[in-house]
Amino acid sequence: MKRFFLEIAYDGTAYHGWQLQPNAIAVQEKLNHALHTFLREEVETVGAGRTDTGVHAKQLYVHFDSANKVLTENPNRALLSINSLLPYDISVQRIILVADDAHARFDATERSYEYHIHSKKNPFLINKSWLLRDIPDVEKMNEAAKFLLGTKDFECFSKSNTQVFTNICTIKEARWEQNGDHFVFHITADRFLRNMVRAIVGTLLEIGVKGKPISYIQEVLESKSRSKAGVSVPAHGLYLTRVIYPFI
Repeated sequence: MKRFFLEIAYDGTAYHGWQLQPNAIAVQEKLNHALHTFLREEVETVGAGRTDTGVHAKQLYVHFDSANKVLTENPNRALLSINSLLPYDISVQRIILVADDAHARFDATERSYEYHIHSKKNPFLINKSWLLRDIPDVEKMNEAAKFLLGTKDFECFSKSNTQVFTNICTIKEARWEQNGDHFVFHITADRFLRNMVRAIVGTLLEIGVKGKPISYIQEVLESKSRSKAGVSVPAHGLYLTRVIYPFI
């Protein structure tokens, strides 16, 4: 048995997130089925993290073990065959042979997300970006976002009743950029809590749209209370864009 990483991408619109669900279709289910069909062996994949219903991934890594030699002897054929078995909204970008103890979740050192907002109605952005009628104050939100940088307790942005060993995360980047009527929030950290990015975006919009002072972000962080933060913005504007490993 050898261990492999797959770099995958998917449009999350039709799926109830990455992780297997008992009564709903998830991306992991489709991927496991394609791998099982091609390799003719039971396959269990482990993802770098979980994305919620409707969230997209431009890059996500998963690992699995297999004894099938085609993965090492003819990876191009394997890539084409697996993709042919997947629905059009899920793709495998790369197959990578890794060390036997490499782990897609625990070995990741950095993850990046984007949240997309547009202010002008656009039928081609349905389920890909959140339509916000108001024009946010990007400069003000960027000033507030600076308070997110560094190692902090981000419990205030976490979904309630999650079982995690710590709420401490280190955020390396948090900034907005504007291109016409399109606004994108970029954030990079060593780890993220459940629902964290969507809650942060909702909180920054309280400042950039609803007029709360920049100091509001500090108040939310110090409160450690989810009820003090902004609403969780819709899932369809969120993209996992990058996962970093020391060996890839």
